[in-house]
Amino acid sequence: MNLNLKPVILIIDDSPDIINLISGLLKNFYKVKAANNGGTGLKVAQSDNTIDLILLDIMMPNISGFEVCQQLKADVNTCDIPVIFLTAMTNPEDEQRGLGLGAVDYITKPISPAILLARVETHLKIKAANDFLKDKSAFLESEIKKRSKELAAIQDVTILSMASLAETRDNETGNHILRTKFYIKALAEHLKTHPRFKHFLTDHTINMLHKSAPLHDIGKVGIPDSILLKAGRLTPEEFEIMKTHTTLGRDAIAKAETHLGMKVDFLKFAKEIAYCHQEKWDGSGYPEGLSGDNIPISARLMALADVYDALISRRVYKEGMPHEQAIQIIAEGRGIHFDPDITDAFLEITECFREIAQQFPDSDEEIARKAKALKYI
Repeated sequence: MNLNLKPVILIIDDSPDIINLISGLLKNFYKVKAANNGGTGLKVAQSDNTIDLILLDIMMPNISGFEVCQQLKADVNTCDIPVIFLTAMTNPEDEQRGLGLGAVDYITKPISPAILLARVETHLKIKAANDFLKDKSAFLESEIKKRSKELAAIQDVTILSMASLAETRDNETGNHILRTKFYIKALAEHLKTHPRFKHFLTDHTINMLHKSAPLHDIGKVGIPDSILLKAGRLTPEEFEIMKTHTTLGRDAIAKAETHLGMKVDFLKFAKEIAYCHQEKWDGSGYPEGLSGDNIPISARLMALADVYDALISRRVYKEGMPHEQAIQIIAEGRGIHFDPDITDAFLEITECFREIAQQFPDSDEEIARKAKALKYI
């Protein structure tokens, strides 16, 4: 509906008498515009977005009302304008044809003023209701998209906040979190058409893996400082305690999911990654000693991403390993530590891993802060 106080009616008819008659009937209630042929009527309708309803004669020279209606309905800018045919033609087939072209009504001549006014009013009300519903639908769709975007942002901030909390108690830096989530995404994108993984690595799943990856070490929050921050090698007893960070992480996420009261995809993957990313392909990892395909795909991806980043990254107690040397170690772990096909995918996109590492480097200031926290200086 246009923004004028009165709805706008366009009359398209080659008879001046009909135009004058209808204009006289409508002018006290509506704003009236007129065109004396189909071509002019089309131009007016297509150039004037205030038209609310069209009264259209069928029998006109050059271009008939049927053709005008057909063109109006084919144009996205005019297809929603109600068209009422005005005609002396009384053949039911003509009426059927007009309605089939998209007209909303059919008024025969000679015109009855009462019928014309009633039909115009009815169809304007219907259009107003349709416009309201259309606007309401568009508004609701916009609000849903806005709220969904806000919820996704809240999820991301919450995940990164939780992951950063764990990072403050670890010797790894915050950029380790960012690097590993992008490593996983790169591997998953490369494997999405692989016969072993295409059923799992949908676009939605890849997005959820990317979102949940930062929580892989959340369980380290529950490890005592004397072990987590120890400068030297852990004793066997201390290492057993350190290994519990996988279970602690999974259980913490599971508890949060229980409080939420519903299953959430990214939390499902977060639990898998937190609990199983230390498992090895040959069954020598922890906490359960799972092997091969018994290890969740999400955790297999993280296992490689985590090890690569640990190898190349500077820590307060070591220098980072050269990229090429890290590649060699990963390759040697094929079928032992890592899924063979995931390893092959990594070997095909090593430059992508290098670029991610360069995009999110560890700063000297952060390394120094970690060193001070761990009493290395």
